[in-house]
Amino acid sequence: MKEETFLGYMRPDGKAGARNFVLILPVVRSLNFIATNVARMTRMTKHFEIPAETGRPARDRETIARTMAGLMANPNVGAILLLAIKPSTSSAYKNMSPERFEADAKKTGKPYRIVYLTESGGSYGMIGAALKAARSLILEASDFRRTPCPLSSLTLAVKCGTSDATSGIAGNPTVGAMFDTVVKAGGTAFFSETTEIIGAENLVADRAATPEVGERILAAAKRWEEKALSTGEDIRKINPIPANIAAGISTLEEKSLGAIAKSGHMPIQGVLDYAERPAGPGLYFIDSWMSSLSLPLCFTASGAAIVLYQMGGGALPKDPMMPAINPTVVSPFMYVTGNRVAYSRSPDNFDFNSSAIMDGTSSIEEEGAKLLRHVLDVMEGSYTKMETLDYAEQLEVFMEGPVL
Repeated sequence: MKEETFLGYMRPDGKAGARNFVLILPVVRSLNFIATNVARMTRMTKHFEIPAETGRPARDRETIARTMAGLMANPNVGAILLLAIKPSTSSAYKNMSPERFEADAKKTGKPYRIVYLTESGGSYGMIGAALKAARSLILEASDFRRTPCPLSSLTLAVKCGTSDATSGIAGNPTVGAMFDTVVKAGGTAFFSETTEIIGAENLVADRAATPEVGERILAAAKRWEEKALSTGEDIRKINPIPANIAAGISTLEEKSLGAIAKSGHMPIQGVLDYAERPAGPGLYFIDSWMSSLSLPLCFTASGAAIVLYQMGGGALPKDPMMPAINPTVVSPFMYVTGNRVAYSRSPDNFDFNSSAIMDGTSSIEEEGAKLLRHVLDVMEGSYTKMETLDYAEQLEVFMEGPVL
């Protein structure tokens, strides 16, 4: 049987990109406005506004740095422009130094430039120097061409939200079926939301590739439950949330069983921290927060070429819909659902509808195959609906604090 391929941008690390952006990345927060203005004036560029590293504990500074390095390595990035201040004055922290990020950029094997404020004559001069460097990188990256790529070069991620009965019966299992196909072919897939496995963590741990991975999964669930208890909140009493209950979910265990269906059935190769990149192919669990402005960013920094958001959406016409955004910086964001009512109420938000499973006219396997075909279309250049909108709000790197 001939191996399925798609036309993507093959990168030096063997991962395929769906897009070919020049990433403009400031190394310190004070240069965010330079990145914003240069991105506004150029085509084929994306930028990331970094949070302040000052006063953060070492763990949180490392999370910021890991997110920045991961964005540079993402396969949708074809070239990199770093904006920095002179190494001796730009940061008091070694793990946030321009030298570190220049080394990270070099490791990607992609074209890159670094522009220093102190060598550009101030802010106005830096805008001109950065604009010149960005245009040069755009021209260089525009020479890249799509080539046939195997499924083993594909990296995907999924988040779920506004869960209802259709999430566990149709929507999440459809994504899980697609993940199974990609992982079996040698590709890579991520799932997350640690609070969404509580109540079903033993089932997730049972799929661990090694005992050590299983122990890390259980430890992650326990840590977050204990962290919630330390604030006076019992996560098993406040979750499911009222919207989940109104949509027919009665217990945390019921919600979690539906949530983990999005991961499919393959062995879990490892547990990753926020924005951590995997050591090899396979299925991975990321120990992370569930925020829609934080988790997609994490997935992108971990290497996902496409990020999926599987939504329930409520069963009644009066139920509110979540605002649809594209919070990934460089990766196409795809909204999918198994809820026919949600899809009919907001067809301009959703890219895929697996609700035929609910009325028995299609199977999970059939919908999973259709979803994979749609994903490969996006890998080959088709836009997701959210890519037609320009989402410019600052995203949230997940940090545990405190800020000192």
